[in-house]
Amino acid sequence: MKRIIKKVAVVGSGIMGSGIACHLANIGLEVLLLDIVPNTLTEAEEKKGFTLENKVVRNRIVNDHLANALKSKPSPIYHTKFANRITTGNTSDDMSKIASYDWIIEVVVERLDIKKLVFEQIDKYRKPGTLVTSNTSGIPIHFMSEGRSEDFQAHFCGTHFFNPARYLKLFEIIPGPKTNPEVLDFLTEYGSKFLGKTSVVAKDTPAFIGNRIGIFGIQSLFHLVKEMGLTIEEVDKLTGPVIGRPKSATFRTVDVVGLDTLVHVANGIYENCPNDEAHHLFQLPDFISKMMENKWLGSKTGQGFYKKEGKEILSLDLNTLEYRASKRASFATLELTKTIDKPIDRFKVLVKGKDKAGEFYRKNFAAMFAYCSNRIPEISDDFYKIDDAMKAGFGWENGPFEIWDAIGVAKGIELMKSEGYEPAAWVNEMIASGNTSFYTVKEGATYYYNIPSKSATKVPGQDAFIILDNIRESKKVWSNSGAVIQHLGDGILNLEFQSKMNTIGGDVLQAINKAIDLAEKEYNGLVIGNQGANFSVGANIGMIFMMAVEQEYDELNMAIKMFQDTMMRVRYSAAPVIVAPHGMTLGGGCEMTMHADRVVAAAETYIGLVEFGVGVIPGGGGSKEMALRASDLFHKNDVELNVLQEYFLTVGMAKVATSAYEAFDMGVLQKGKDIVVVNKDRQIAVAKQVALQMAEQGYTQPMQRKDVKVLGKQALGMFLVGTDQMQAGKYISEHDRKIANKLAYVMAGGDLSEPTLVSEQYLLDIEREAFLSLCTERKTLERIQFMLTKGKPLRN
Repeated sequence: MKRIIKKVAVVGSGIMGSGIACHLANIGLEVLLLDIVPNTLTEAEEKKGFTLENKVVRNRIVNDHLANALKSKPSPIYHTKFANRITTGNTSDDMSKIASYDWIIEVVVERLDIKKLVFEQIDKYRKPGTLVTSNTSGIPIHFMSEGRSEDFQAHFCGTHFFNPARYLKLFEIIPGPKTNPEVLDFLTEYGSKFLGKTSVVAKDTPAFIGNRIGIFGIQSLFHLVKEMGLTIEEVDKLTGPVIGRPKSATFRTVDVVGLDTLVHVANGIYENCPNDEAHHLFQLPDFISKMMENKWLGSKTGQGFYKKEGKEILSLDLNTLEYRASKRASFATLELTKTIDKPIDRFKVLVKGKDKAGEFYRKNFAAMFAYCSNRIPEISDDFYKIDDAMKAGFGWENGPFEIWDAIGVAKGIELMKSEGYEPAAWVNEMIASGNTSFYTVKEGATYYYNIPSKSATKVPGQDAFIILDNIRESKKVWSNSGAVIQHLGDGILNLEFQSKMNTIGGDVLQAINKAIDLAEKEYNGLVIGNQGANFSVGANIGMIFMMAVEQEYDELNMAIKMFQDTMMRVRYSAAPVIVAPHGMTLGGGCEMTMHADRVVAAAETYIGLVEFGVGVIPGGGGSKEMALRASDLFHKNDVELNVLQEYFLTVGMAKVATSAYEAFDMGVLQKGKDIVVVNKDRQIAVAKQVALQMAEQGYTQPMQRKDVKVLGKQALGMFLVGTDQMQAGKYISEHDRKIANKLAYVMAGGDLSEPTLVSEQYLLDIEREAFLSLCTERKTLERIQFMLTKGKPLRN
């Protein structure tokens, strides 16, 4: 049966419920968000003469929760107007409305008695066939559906979103004893395709997959930190970006999530898994019990493992339980990995370390490998689901079995044995059967070792994806030090940046030109996309800084000209060029996006022209493009200056969209032309389809524009008066005013006496001239240097 989801009801509007409601609204669904009726009036309500029967009062809890969620940072919603897709109500007056909804998600407090009362109400009003799921993070699913109708039980399961629902990709689906298998198949596909999640079907075991392994990892560290005498700063240094984990690493993450949340899950595992071989590790160490007593729960109580006093961050000493100034952590082993770009390639080096860091990694990975291997088949029949869960739910770049493969399966077993652990029997059987790794790659697809069949089986769900890691070598057409060109099939090429932070320097520009040459002569089209953490943080400002300091202005002029010319080739090639931005897409990365034939953006794209932060204007066609896009919006009898001013302010304020949907408002993405993909894993495959479709429909190379309307002195005068006032009011510095005036000159088309139609090349020439003149300014060089050394903008 084909199932279409148009309307979803979310029962429970706390942090999690409101977050889920917002994400469902993000993808265009109509959402009903319900919560209980308050039993007392607030002081403000009493003053207004309200009673408990007043509708505003009855919906106060749900409305307050949703309002708080929408104000939170980072935002749970792609665009503020998407909140209009959410209707609020209460469970006493509005539960009957769920009869017209396609999916009902329960997100009330983690108490089985309360959940069962809610399900009784839902069963009374839902229509047969409607999906009902619980967002529980640990209550057994089989307890919840007891006593419910047959149809309810057939359409009921757990759907565990991770918090925050918009940003964390894990979507655990947990069947109940009578769940129809078709429901599981539907939710798995729906989670991936529509919600943008990594769907993982888990068994109905305590804490399911993500939290069972994640909480083990944290609890194991809590015991190890005391055993090895490590500080919390040292552990966070060892368990952060160096091994492909979030910057918040371990202790900062616990502070953000809340120690009470972690303790609740750990206690649940301790009580419900008496036969777990690591049962003792789920017992709380003394320092955790003391922190719970003191209510040092992290960010929510103002202190946890870290505490902010004024501008200073203090750290907790786990021996004395007193706060002290933070100490910088450094280890010789970590220094050895500085030249290794990818975390997956660092693990072999880390476990060989001769210092405390090496010892830590050996102990940590030995415990993790043993624990994970022993969870099969208890929490999942397939180990790849553990890797998927840890990557999607905890932000790990690599899952435990991928890390084990990177170290070497035999080496991992050696580590385990030296620490007193044994791998599960199936691991030894795997090696005995001639399989020396958990994963293999064949013909662009990832295969995993299938335990029952003792053979390599294709990881399901990959057919909708193109995984660049899997085809980089086998499908390579050309490469240099900064980029690789691969053939995606069907005559579509992909250009993947491989420079640091995917910055755009000479090697990347060469690769773009080469890729377009190949696409024009031998192929059908080109996708410019990668699967790194960020699409591109922009031009290589280190190179610009060196040329400017050495006063090599001719070389710098040529470099900027090459950048501009390359962006224009992206726009005016004889083959379609699709750009696929995601994550940070700043400066030159944004300029490249704006010059594509079409853009296939990930929903989580943070895009903008940020050059003001380093003391220059967009010089790779960005200033020209904003003037052109403003010109295209000029309509007869409009106040054209207002349109141009909006585009000028977008650049001048270095605005960055916090989602692809906001980028449409900024004019960076274009409605009716560019598209947004919620699941980043599908992005390259979708971009390839768009390129292929354009090629098959008969792509014609566009003609360069010579009809850009610029307003000349009329606009320039207004901008200059505005920047003078901003400086006089001390909103901007003198140098800010100088940069803004240069941008004004470009976007006004110079000081022409009247509105005039000009060519793109005319605007590019004055853009380049303005950019170069700013590179001669000492204050611009100070800004660039500050950004290179400190990683943040300088206001001088």
